[in-house]
Amino acid sequence: MSEKFDALLAHQHFDNLRRWLDMEGEAERQRLEERRRLQSTADAEKGGETLLDLVIRTHTVGLGGRYLLTLQKRKQVDRLPWHRFKPGSPVILSSDECGSVPAVVSGRRADSLEVALEQWPEGDVFRVDMSPDEVTRKRQRAAIDLCENVTGRTGQLRELLLYEREPAFGRQVKVVASPTLNTSQQEAVAFGMSANDIAIIHGPPGTGKTTTVVDLICQAVANGERVLACAPSNTAVDNLLERLVNQRVPVVRLGHPARVHKTVRERTLDALVERHDAYSVIQDMLKEAEQLERRASRFTRARPAPGQKYQQRQEARELRRNARLMERSLVADVIADASVICATTSFDFTHVEDCRFDLLVIDEACQSVEPGCWVPLKFADRVVLAGDHCQLPPTILSQEAAAEGYAISLMQRLVEHYGERATRLLTTQYRMHESIMRFSSDHFYDGQLLADTSVAEHRLSDLPAIRDDALDEPVVFIDTAGAGWEEELEPQGLSKRNPEEGRLVLAQVTQLCEAGLSPRDIAVIAPYAAQVRWLRQNCEFDHLEIDTVDGFQGREKEAVVMCTVRSNSTGEVGFLSDARRMNVALTRARRKLIVIGDSGTLGADEFFQTLLAWFEAVGAYHSVWEFSQDS
Repeated sequence: MSEKFDALLAHQHFDNLRRWLDMEGEAERQRLEERRRLQSTADAEKGGETLLDLVIRTHTVGLGGRYLLTLQKRKQVDRLPWHRFKPGSPVILSSDECGSVPAVVSGRRADSLEVALEQWPEGDVFRVDMSPDEVTRKRQRAAIDLCENVTGRTGQLRELLLYEREPAFGRQVKVVASPTLNTSQQEAVAFGMSANDIAIIHGPPGTGKTTTVVDLICQAVANGERVLACAPSNTAVDNLLERLVNQRVPVVRLGHPARVHKTVRERTLDALVERHDAYSVIQDMLKEAEQLERRASRFTRARPAPGQKYQQRQEARELRRNARLMERSLVADVIADASVICATTSFDFTHVEDCRFDLLVIDEACQSVEPGCWVPLKFADRVVLAGDHCQLPPTILSQEAAAEGYAISLMQRLVEHYGERATRLLTTQYRMHESIMRFSSDHFYDGQLLADTSVAEHRLSDLPAIRDDALDEPVVFIDTAGAGWEEELEPQGLSKRNPEEGRLVLAQVTQLCEAGLSPRDIAVIAPYAAQVRWLRQNCEFDHLEIDTVDGFQGREKEAVVMCTVRSNSTGEVGFLSDARRMNVALTRARRKLIVIGDSGTLGADEFFQTLLAWFEAVGAYHSVWEFSQDS
């Protein structure tokens, strides 16, 4: 391939990324505008991106002087409606009195939402709306603009990511195999440490991918290297952070403290700076500056000396300037003392602008759009990507952009191009009964997954509370074909539900609970938000988790009941045809998996044909007529 062709290909790729960013931004704006046009409470909340009629129940002042407000429904209810707000989500808080103020979701419970904001909102009753994340898109666009033409080490990495160079291995470093890791995990760590440029760790469900990544980071630190550890979501970053703290690694978390889980908030940059011995001096300087400003603004009967108020304001400005300089110095000290910096991939890296890291690790890389991975790239000499392109892809709103290639993550693209030359697969899983694992292993991972002996044969009856071993069958498929339980659109909504199927789901949950399994150990997974809402409204168990597939990524429960909703005469399965999403749903259960669906509808899809045939082959198939909803 000629040098000229390489350059043209690279520029075309970056042009595509920029266009897809624009398409995604426009799709998000259009969707939010459409949601906000819905006026009634019943309609506006159906999409999960709006909550209405909220009041402030409690509030505290958090780190950095930010207000942390706990919002609940004005008419007290046990649960908020189903919604998409998660810690870290940018939102708009608004009322008739105050207009709109930006905020960030800092926590969520079944009956409340906690938000963090810089100013106190005026008003009594509020609404919360999802906000377009334009800041993140601007950072991603700036990153690809920079990396498109940059030279030096980042330029070399860009050439590799665009297939203009081959990945090389052979770095001579000391790697001490951790006895807690299995053979495939140890090999992945050694492989990542030997990479001159880039390495990929492919971690299927339950294989301990993040455990492997943390050990890799610890090995790098032990070799005297500095590491930038990133992930696309705050939850994934906090998971990394918590494990690194447990390993006693000197680590600092960059990011809005409200977006960081409270268990690791003490490792945020804000908290560490506030605990610095010199921070009290900064606070005293700011207090003195505020007092000078008040004096200069205060009306007095006695005429002040000429220039006195001006002088006071000048002194206040100088104090604030010196306080900021001292704070920057403290920030630099805290960062310099850290071996590992943790942040989301699209964070504002201003505080580490002058830093260089020996290694960049991106966990859950397949859940990030490609521009997100380019943001931290400029700080690193080597890169390790970890994730699973056979599970959930990045969340894309623009179907046009997704169809053109925006839904393909950087890691997936590299795995498909370089294959085993740059990738190591983790092969031992510690979550699922072998029967639950088998379909996923055969269909997605060429049969290479092995169930560890600690889980290969574990069943519900092994749990001390279980009183009925009749439920020990690890995999069950209940076929509703012929029952006439057709799907329907939610009233005044666009999402689909299937109430009859929902009743069977809840009957199965009741049976599990009556056998002694706690609702806390059960998950109900539904592909459609309308079905999630119906199930939550009709569920009698307080601690039963009911959510979409996306909400259970990376999670596990002893038992999972999954409904597929789709039942129609045309064989339409919608986005259920995304096999990666089904892979996630089918691999959340440890000891028992129950799938409910209409084979007449599902069987029209090629993936479900394979899955249904497997259910029959392993003896998991049952007709709905074998089950009583009243049981």
